[in-house]
Amino acid sequence: MAEPKPEEISHPPMDQLQGLEYCIDSNPSWGEAIALGFQHYILALGTAVMIPSFLVPLMGGTDDDKVRVVQTLLFVEGINTLLQTLFGTRLPTVIGGSYAFMVPIISIIHDTTLLNIEDNHMSFLYTMRAVQGALIVASSIQIILGYSQMWAICTRFFSPLGMIPVIALVGFGLFDKGFPVVGRCIEIGIPMLILFIAFSQYLKNFHTKQLPILERFALIISITVIWAYAHLLTASGAYKHRPELTQLNCRTDKANLISSAPWIKIPYPLQWGAPTFDAGHAFGMMAAVLVSLIESTGSYKAAARLASATPPPAHILSRGIGWQGIGILLDGLFGTLTGSTVSVENVGLLGSTRVGSRRVIQISAGFMIFFSILALFASIPFTIFAAVYCVLFGIVASVGLSFMQFTNMNSMRNLFIIGVALFLGLSVPEYYREYTAKALHGPAHTRAVWFNDFLNTIFFSSPTVALIVAVLLDNTLDYKDSARDRGMPWWANFRTFKGDSRSEEFYSLPFNLNRFFPPS
Repeated sequence: MAEPKPEEISHPPMDQLQGLEYCIDSNPSWGEAIALGFQHYILALGTAVMIPSFLVPLMGGTDDDKVRVVQTLLFVEGINTLLQTLFGTRLPTVIGGSYAFMVPIISIIHDTTLLNIEDNHMSFLYTMRAVQGALIVASSIQIILGYSQMWAICTRFFSPLGMIPVIALVGFGLFDKGFPVVGRCIEIGIPMLILFIAFSQYLKNFHTKQLPILERFALIISITVIWAYAHLLTASGAYKHRPELTQLNCRTDKANLISSAPWIKIPYPLQWGAPTFDAGHAFGMMAAVLVSLIESTGSYKAAARLASATPPPAHILSRGIGWQGIGILLDGLFGTLTGSTVSVENVGLLGSTRVGSRRVIQISAGFMIFFSILALFASIPFTIFAAVYCVLFGIVASVGLSFMQFTNMNSMRNLFIIGVALFLGLSVPEYYREYTAKALHGPAHTRAVWFNDFLNTIFFSSPTVALIVAVLLDNTLDYKDSARDRGMPWWANFRTFKGDSRSEEFYSLPFNLNRFFPPS
C-alpha cells in the first residue's frame, strides 16, 4: 500500500471559511433574505426579553414597565445593528443586549438611596435614570478608544494564538445560559435541542425547489413546533400544580407581556425622565463597557470567519468599537436597561444556516425597529432559546478553536498559553459566580463600591480573563523567537486595510464614503 501524501494527511490553512452558501457581500433572493432576517429577529428576542424580565422586578417595575423596556431594547438594537452593518465593521452582526452590564446595574439597584424610595413606580424610574446616566458616561470609553484608533494600536499585541482562547470563550463562557436553563424544563428543552440538530444537520440535504429549507430555516421551524407543543401543555393544565419556578420556565403565559403590551408605543430618548449622574455608578459601568469591547472583538473575528470574509483589519475593528460606543450612548438615552455588544447567538446562526449575508442582518434590524407584534413572540419560553444556544454558542467557540490552524500546535509554549488561558477563563468566572451565589456579593467587597463593581465585572467575563492571560503570556514568554509559531506571518497581511486586496471588498464604507474617511 502506497504511503499517503502529506496533503492527504492534513488540511492546509485557509484565510476564508469554505462551504458557505452566501458570504458577506452575496445575497439570497429577497424572499429568502426576509425569512432569514425574521429568523435572526426571533433569535434576538431571547436576550431582549430575558434581561428586562430579570432586572425590572428588582427595580420595583410592573409588567407594563417590563414590556416597555423590552420594546425599547429591541428598537435600539435595530438602530445599532443598522449603524454597525452600514458604517461600523460592516460585518453581519446583530448588536444586542449584554449580560456583562448585569453586575454594575444590580449594584445600582441595591444603592441605599434608591432602596429607600417607598413607592415602587418611583423607585423604578429613579433607578432607570441612574442606569441611564452611568451608561451615557461609560459609553465615552468605547467612543474614545474606537474613533481615536487606540483600540487598533492595542490589537497589535494580539496574535492568532492569543485570539484562540478569547474567541472560544465568547461561546464556551456562556455555558450557564445553555443546558442549565434547558434542565429547568426538560420536556420542552430536550425536544427543542434534538429537533434543531436534526433539521439543521441530519436533514440538511432535504430540498424544496432547490432550497435546503430544513437547514436554512431549522430555527424558525423547530421553535414553531416546540412553542405550539409548549402552549398545548400549558392549555391542558399540565403545569397547574407544579412549582412556581417550573411554571415560569415552561408555561407560555407567564411572561405577562401579551396582556401588558400597548398596541403602538414608539420609544423615544429620555422617555423615563432626565438621567441622573453618579461617579461611582459610572466607574463601575466602565468595566462593563471594557468587557463588552473585548467580547465584541472576539465576536467580530468569529463573524468574519462565518461570513467567509478575511479577518477585519485593526482600523476596521476600531471603527466598529467606536460605533458600538455610540450604541451604548443610545442605550443610555433611550433607557434600554443594558449596554450593547455583539449578539453571540446570532453569530452562531450564520454558521448554522451557512448564510453570512450582510443584507440578511440589515433586514433583521428592520424587523427589530418596525415589527409591532413583539409581545406575541415574547411568550416563547426562554428554555426554547437555551436549547438553541447549546448549538449556536458551540459553533462560535469552535470558530475560535479553528484559529489553531495558523499556529504551531506542536510547540510546548503554545500549548501552555492556550491551555492556561482557556482553563483560567472558565475557572475564574465560575469562582466569582459561586462566591456571589453564597455570599450575595462578589469576592471584591470593600467600602469602595465602585472598585468592587469594577473588579467583579471584569472577572465575571470569561473572554476578558482569557484575553488578559493569553495576551500577557503571548507577549512575554519567548515572544521574540516564536513569531512563526504564534501565526504572525499569516496575521501580518490583515493588520492594515491595504495589506490584503480583499479588505476593500468586505469592509469599504457604502455610498463611496471612503473618499472622506480613508482607511489606514
